[in-house]
Amino acid sequence: MAITSFIPKVWSARLQENLHKALVFGALCNRNYEGDIAVCGDTVHINSLRDVTVRPYTPGEDLADPEQLSGDDLTLTIDHAVYCNFYLSDVDAAQARADVMDAAMRGAARRLAEDTESYLLGVIRAGAGITLTLNLSRSDVFTCLIDLKTAMDERNVPRQGRRLVVPPTLEGELLKDSRFVTAGGALAESALAEGAVARACGFDIYISNDLDGEMVAMTEDGVTFAQQIAKMEAYRREKGFDDGVKALSLCGAKVVIPDCVALVTVS
Repeated sequence: MAITSFIPKVWSARLQENLHKALVFGALCNRNYEGDIAVCGDTVHINSLRDVTVRPYTPGEDLADPEQLSGDDLTLTIDHAVYCNFYLSDVDAAQARADVMDAAMRGAARRLAEDTESYLLGVIRAGAGITLTLNLSRSDVFTCLIDLKTAMDERNVPRQGRRLVVPPTLEGELLKDSRFVTAGGALAESALAEGAVARACGFDIYISNDLDGEMVAMTEDGVTFAQQIAKMEAYRREKGFDDGVKALSLCGAKVVIPDCVALVTVS
């Protein structure tokens, strides 16, 4: 049977949408270069400008010659490729019932998200410019976050847009402390970023099951991330009487400002 009604762009967009919704770390990175990838192995050159010199001004004296802007050439490599490949009894019939195909896309997106989060966390661990080990007990969660805040302040990390990702076990301790603004609190609407469950010490706090015994603090500028469903195809399964669907996901990530990423080991 010819699968003539399958529209790859429609379903790859649906898969991408579901994938984005399932990401935690992926949602906290910037995606400035996402449109520049096509195949595995692509590289994107990122110019990171150095600071401009500020000089004292003296009335009546000539200004110094202007300096040429310079920067470091960073390379974002699209080096992580995974795929999903499944079959349905009939793709055409499944598309006629959009709920069936949507369920398949949500399931595929969930598994792709798990793989993507693991990859992203590896990049973050390797590139973090701030590493801390904090002794944590039930009574000093707030104190540990103050220590983390101070470490980032000392590196001149912008205070706006700081995010903290914690494991579920630590979330439980946060919710027991009245000093945290939680998603159910009166200040939640104005104080919390979308997707955050609490706020404290200048951090919007998120939860990830990929963390165990560690926390990650970051700003959006610290990590760049690009992901794309590069290919999606429907085909007739050779060893059966079924219609299959396969999709290829490409992604790459890089810590571009190490001081804006902190990895905290909790002991």
